[in-house]
Amino acid sequence: GMPPHPAIAPFASGFLDRPDGARLYWETSGNPRGRPALYLHGGPGGGLGPGGYRRRFDPTLHLIIGIDQRGCGRSTPWASDDLASLRTQTMTQLIDDVEAVRVHLGVERWLVHGVSWGSTLALAYALSHRDRVTEIVNLAVTTGHRREIDWITDGIAPVFPEAHERLRAAVRDDERTVDGYARLLTDPSPAVRWRAADEWDAWEAAHISLGPHATPGPLHPDDRHRLNFATLVTHYWANDCFLPGDQSVLARASQLSGIPGVLVHGRRDISGPVLTPWQLHRAWPGSRLQIVEEEGHGGPRSAELAMEAMDGFARDTAG
Repeated sequence: GMPPHPAIAPFASGFLDRPDGARLYWETSGNPRGRPALYLHGGPGGGLGPGGYRRRFDPTLHLIIGIDQRGCGRSTPWASDDLASLRTQTMTQLIDDVEAVRVHLGVERWLVHGVSWGSTLALAYALSHRDRVTEIVNLAVTTGHRREIDWITDGIAPVFPEAHERLRAAVRDDERTVDGYARLLTDPSPAVRWRAADEWDAWEAAHISLGPHATPGPLHPDDRHRLNFATLVTHYWANDCFLPGDQSVLARASQLSGIPGVLVHGRRDISGPVLTPWQLHRAWPGSRLQIVEEEGHGGPRSAELAMEAMDGFARDTAG
């Protein structure tokens, strides 16, 4: 297969102040006159990290744009540092943030590339601003549907019964697991929050452990990142990612018709089974589903297929 593109540094970066006190970090790399491509990271709360995402785009073809989503990464305040800021953590705000960055950078239209949670945000953004999206390339596809959330927190329990028993030990018998953790992670006591974050991280590490590229140990070795990640994930999941019922991505997927889409997903992704991208693909005329038999939740071959799709779209328009 093709290796990823060489590592590059951003040629510009900055912060965008939002009306509600959030400050968003953005960075641009690649070709300033290239075809705009937005990367949306996972989580919620994953952050851009060290910038490996830039290697998925040919830097001669693309103007590569990365954003640390509200409340994480280099954006401030972190959700776990300011629990009151969760009041302005909804899908509406995230979509508005993406639009504000687009306007700030003077981009007219862009390809959107989402990974895991970022794929839900990419789809929700495209449904709200379809005239701004040239294509969507999603990897390890999620849509934020309640069925997906119930699966990843409880439905999958028969595969990891001992880990699930530990996860459930902290919450009340009569509450959904994710509701219980959203409650614990906003508890007034820091000790309660830290303990819940550790339990949540152990569960996430367990259910992604079947992938062939998984490594042992905590998913987030940094304590603060672990707490922030758990706080944001459970906040969004307990609220159906703020896409309830007929507002769900799957319910509206036919509205994506006309936007070319590529959905790349690992067969062995037990946390998010192929059913989700399959249903999305079936409902979205003009989308293509590529299943990678040997991978789980992402992986090198999946990344390569996403890269080929994005470079292909850029070359098609450059020619």
